[in-house]
Amino acid sequence: ISRLPEGTKLMVLSPLVRGRRGKHEEVFRAVRKAGLVRVRVDGQVIDLEHLEELNARQQHDIDAVVDRVILREGSSNRLAESLRLAVQLSEASVIACYLDASSTDADHPEGRWRDLVFSTRYACGQCDLGIEEIEPRTFSFNSPYGACAVCEGMGRLEQFDPDLVLPDHALSLADGACAAWRGLTAKQTASRRTTMEPLLKSVHVAWETPLADYPPDALATLLDGNGKKHLGLLLTLEKEYATATQKSRREPLEALRGPVTCSACRGSRLRPEALGVRINGMNIHDVVSLSIDAADALFDAMQFDDEDQAVAAPIVREINTRLKFLRKVGVDYLTLQRGADTLSGGEMQRVRLATSIGSGLVGVCYILDEPSIGLHPRDSARLIEAMRDLQQQGNTVLVVEHDEAVMRAADWLIDVGPEAGAGGGKIIACGTPEHVAADARSLTGAYLSAQRQIPVPAQRRRTAKTRSITLEGATTHNLQNVSVRLPLGALVCVTGVSGSGKSSLVGETLAPALLRRLGQPAAKPGPHSSLRGASRIDKMIRIDQSPIGRTPRSNPATYTGVFDEVRKVFAGAREAKQRGYSASRFSFNNKQGRCEECQGQGQQKIEMNFLPDLYVTCPACGGKRFNPPTLAVRYRGRSIADVLEMSIDEAAEFFENFAQIHRSLESLCAVGLGYLSLGQASNTLSGGEAQRIKLATELAKTDTGSTLYLLDEPTTGLHFADIQRLLDVLQRLVDKGNTVVVIEHNLDVVKSADWLIDLGPEGGAGGGRVVAEGTPEEVAACEASSTGRYLRGVLSDSASA
Repeated sequence: ISRLPEGTKLMVLSPLVRGRRGKHEEVFRAVRKAGLVRVRVDGQVIDLEHLEELNARQQHDIDAVVDRVILREGSSNRLAESLRLAVQLSEASVIACYLDASSTDADHPEGRWRDLVFSTRYACGQCDLGIEEIEPRTFSFNSPYGACAVCEGMGRLEQFDPDLVLPDHALSLADGACAAWRGLTAKQTASRRTTMEPLLKSVHVAWETPLADYPPDALATLLDGNGKKHLGLLLTLEKEYATATQKSRREPLEALRGPVTCSACRGSRLRPEALGVRINGMNIHDVVSLSIDAADALFDAMQFDDEDQAVAAPIVREINTRLKFLRKVGVDYLTLQRGADTLSGGEMQRVRLATSIGSGLVGVCYILDEPSIGLHPRDSARLIEAMRDLQQQGNTVLVVEHDEAVMRAADWLIDVGPEAGAGGGKIIACGTPEHVAADARSLTGAYLSAQRQIPVPAQRRRTAKTRSITLEGATTHNLQNVSVRLPLGALVCVTGVSGSGKSSLVGETLAPALLRRLGQPAAKPGPHSSLRGASRIDKMIRIDQSPIGRTPRSNPATYTGVFDEVRKVFAGAREAKQRGYSASRFSFNNKQGRCEECQGQGQQKIEMNFLPDLYVTCPACGGKRFNPPTLAVRYRGRSIADVLEMSIDEAAEFFENFAQIHRSLESLCAVGLGYLSLGQASNTLSGGEAQRIKLATELAKTDTGSTLYLLDEPTTGLHFADIQRLLDVLQRLVDKGNTVVVIEHNLDVVKSADWLIDLGPEGGAGGGRVVAEGTPEEVAACEASSTGRYLRGVLSDSASA
């Protein structure tokens, strides 16, 4: 107010009513009681003596006129007292209504009256929307003070997905357009029709009208309804789902549900009040949606005025420091809001590594397990530099790693072997990388010295354009209208630097789009214009690194189906027949056969209150899971518990006369898992081991053919020799007529592919384009391809070898 020109006419108003119907007689009585004589009603200043009764059916705005003053020197005390009284009357707000002499026209020769609205609270003076005092927790979706009230800070809600509910718009509701109502009886269908027809009539469509022929906006009305009068299809299904008690009805409905972005917060996970706070035009959701690289550039360029600079400078400096550490370890393509559960093991370790570098600690031993997971060869140099920084600060860095570049950069190598499982556990060689490479006993050394190599295929499969799947116009995340062709009956490798869009293309767009086209439930695919050629495959199987089970009851034997056959073998033993034991007796889920002390888990859980739960071997069964009568039954001198403790290699030989068991176990051996025990709990397996168990299960099937397999970084945790085994398995799958699509950085896999799709050229916003497509030799010849540059060296080394 003090900045207004001297001589400005000003009214001090106290806002009392905003947009409320009524006569508001009690408000006017309160104004008179305060000793005031004027009010502003709906923009007009009126003396209370001349005020007429208000129309109770109309909405009104009412302000008390506290004072009228002309701004002059010496009027500040009077103005301050008037403002105090105005705030007291309204309990928070005040309006300074001044005559703007600079806005004159024919209708307003003296100028226009303008309002300046102020509030003593964190509130909007216009609509009175207010928030509590702004604190850090205001901007946290983990706090009830900041989280969106609708989705409780999750950003998504489990709801019926319109694309799954109405998958085919060529059909009418009468023909089964609604997937949730397919398979219902005639009586049930008639009931649904009776429910929906009033809504259909309101948008002038019939039950028999194909969805594709609906008028504009009619389909949205069908899904969402038109208010309280007629419920939409989605809300009708929600009610049906909530009241469904039979599993046979509830499960089909569940298949049509999926995570849908919260409409209240639009996925930001925060309250509107938190999103209303902006710095340089950006709210906190805008900032955390940026990649680490873009956020670093933003905070580098951020400017504040002198008053704000004193507060912001140390905070911005700390933010910049942390962002630069994250860039240094090669995760600059990640967005700041990326969920920790979506990070790979390598990405998570690199984020922790950045934190460690920034801590400045000295004399610490850092232990890292496969930090290069998910890193393109181009990005490995930055990771090595980050680990070297830790070492030069006076720390020791101990790394479990298979990446050749990391091994060659080490000061000291320790090679463990010579084999896996019972055949390993010995130190084969230790010393500098050169020393290990020269040690004839070391298998790792043989690969480092190039005495052993994974060969380039002598002949690549031909890829016909007529036999392929084509995805066009993909724009998921950073993809920039990408179109790709995947030849069928080939080993296809999708490559690119970290963050270039590989997972967006394959995992979030191609995979769900194919599944839906094949009639299987799947998440909503990323935006794309078309998918052609899906009819050329019978099924699609995604072999990821998710656990094969989350409890000790799940193990390689149960997952592959081997345990069912093994139990039949024991049920056929003479002693089992004499005792009347069936195959179910030999399951640790069966109360008759299992140890009841540990419920067949072999372990007992001890709750430690504030510490993690402790698991100890069951004292009753000694970890064998079964009771003594069950363990007394033996086949070739071994009990069921003895068989579960066998390594897969040993079990394959033990059951060589049982074709079905032997085939499954041989598949596990073929993918390099012979060292695992048959009964090893699934929650102790690594992601790479879980993925290879799934791969072996598919390999053991006899009905494969015309199947598309998707694998994401299957070489995770694999030694050179294990990669050779994996490649042999993948090639066998392709030889059976299947198609294998692999997202991979490992150059030994890349050079073995029949067809490459290289994305880039950078990560994040700088990526999302197809840099090169073709055979490995064709991609290696592309100067713009980062993968091609590294591939040239690998192909030339193989040729010279």
